[in-house]
Amino acid sequence: MLITALLVAAIISVVLASYLNLNLSTTRLAKRTFDGYAALNLAEAGTEEGVWSFNRAVAGDGAAWSGWTNNGVAAWQTFANFQFTANTSGTVKVYVDAFNPAANVTPKVVAQAEVTAPGTLPVTKLVEVTLRRRSYFANGLVAKDRIVFSGSTASVDSWSSDPDHDISTAAIPYSTAVRNDRGSVASNAVGGGAVSVNQADIWGTVATGGTAPAIGHTGSIRGADTPPAVRVDPRRVATDFNADFPLVAAPGTGTTLTSVGATLGTANATTRWRANHLTLSGTQSLTILGQVSLVLTAGSGAPAIDVTGSATIDIPRGSSLALWVEGNVRIAGNGLGNANVQPVTCQIWGVNTTQVGQSFHLAGNGALKCVLYAPFGDVTINGNGDVMGSVVARTITLTGNAAFHYDEALRDHGTDTPFNISKWRELSTAADRARWTEIFRSF
Repeated sequence: MLITALLVAAIISVVLASYLNLNLSTTRLAKRTFDGYAALNLAEAGTEEGVWSFNRAVAGDGAAWSGWTNNGVAAWQTFANFQFTANTSGTVKVYVDAFNPAANVTPKVVAQAEVTAPGTLPVTKLVEVTLRRRSYFANGLVAKDRIVFSGSTASVDSWSSDPDHDISTAAIPYSTAVRNDRGSVASNAVGGGAVSVNQADIWGTVATGGTAPAIGHTGSIRGADTPPAVRVDPRRVATDFNADFPLVAAPGTGTTLTSVGATLGTANATTRWRANHLTLSGTQSLTILGQVSLVLTAGSGAPAIDVTGSATIDIPRGSSLALWVEGNVRIAGNGLGNANVQPVTCQIWGVNTTQVGQSFHLAGNGALKCVLYAPFGDVTINGNGDVMGSVVARTITLTGNAAFHYDEALRDHGTDTPFNISKWRELSTAADRARWTEIFRSF
C-alpha cells in the first residue's frame, strides 16, 4: 500500500509540475504577446511624431524638426524611457528618409520600437508609413451640404491628365479612350437630400454622411466591374463619408490695379495682382500671360467676377490663372476659356467665411476646365458641355446636362498642404527589415 501511495504521489507530482510549467509558459507567452502589442503601439506613436513634425513644418513652425538629427536629407531621433508595468521599459527610434521633400516626393517614416522586461529578450516591432500631401481636390464633386443633379442626361466620370506622375511628360487630354470609373461624388450631409443623383449617370462612386443618395428611374451609379443588369451598384455607394473643409486665405501681396485691362501678366513669368473686381461684357476679353495670381477684394455680397455676353477670360496654353474671391462670381456663356489640358491651370479660391457665403454661377456649352474650392460657396453649373476638374463647395447644383470629368491627377496637387498617411505596414520579415536594420543600429 505504501509503495502504491508513493507511486500515485509521484505521478501527481509529475502532473502538477507539468501543469505548473505549462502555466508558467503560458504566462510568459501572454506577457510577451502583451509586450509585442506595447511595442507596436510605441512604433505607431513614433511614426506619429514624424508626421507631426512634417505638418508643423508645413504650418511654418521653425522648430518643427528641433531635437532631430539630420544630414540634409534624412532626419532621425530616439525617444527613450517609456515605462510600462512590471519593470518593463520601451524605446523607439524614428527615421525619416526625406524631411524636407520636394514636390511630388512621398517621404517615408519608419519607427523601430523595443520593449524590454527583466529576464527576457527584448520585443522589437518596426512600422513603416508612406506619406503624401493632402489635396483640396482628392474627389471630384464634394459638398459640405448637398449636391443636386437636375439635368436629364448629366454624367460623371474621370481620367488622369498625368498618369505617369511625371510633370516633364505631356499631359493627357480627356477622351473616351482614357475614361475611368473613378468619378467621385460626395457630401458631408447626414440627412436626406445629401446627394440627389436623379437621372444622372455616375461612372464612379457616391458617398454621403449618413443617408442613401436619391436616384431617379433612369439614374445610375456604376463602374467597370458592375454587372450589366445592375443600375445601382451597392459596392459604389457609401454612407460614412466625412471630410474636413479647411479655410483658405487670399495672398496678402500683389500689385494693386484700379482696373484690369485686356491682358494681365507677363509671358513666362509669375506675377501677382490685386483689384476690387473683374467685369467683362459684350465682346470684351482678358488674356492671361504667364502664371498669374489675382486677388479680387470685393466683399461678401458684392460681385467679384461678372463675365456676361460674349466676353471671355482666355488662358493660353502654357499660362495659368489663380483667382481669390470673397464676393460673388458669375461667368456666363463661354466666358472662361482654358487652352491647357490640365484643369489645375485655372484655380478659383473662395475665401468667404460668413454663413451667408458667396455664390458661383458658371454657365456655358463649351469645355470648362478649372478647379474651384469654396467651403462657404453655393455653386451652380448650368450648361451642356464638358466640365473638367474638381469642385468643392457648400452646395453644388448641376442644372444642365453637362458631362463632369474628374481629373485624378488632382489627388497629387498641393505643394504647401499637410501630409497624411497613404500607406501603413508592419515590417515583419527579414527582407522587409533588411534596409532599415543598419540605419537603426547607427543611432
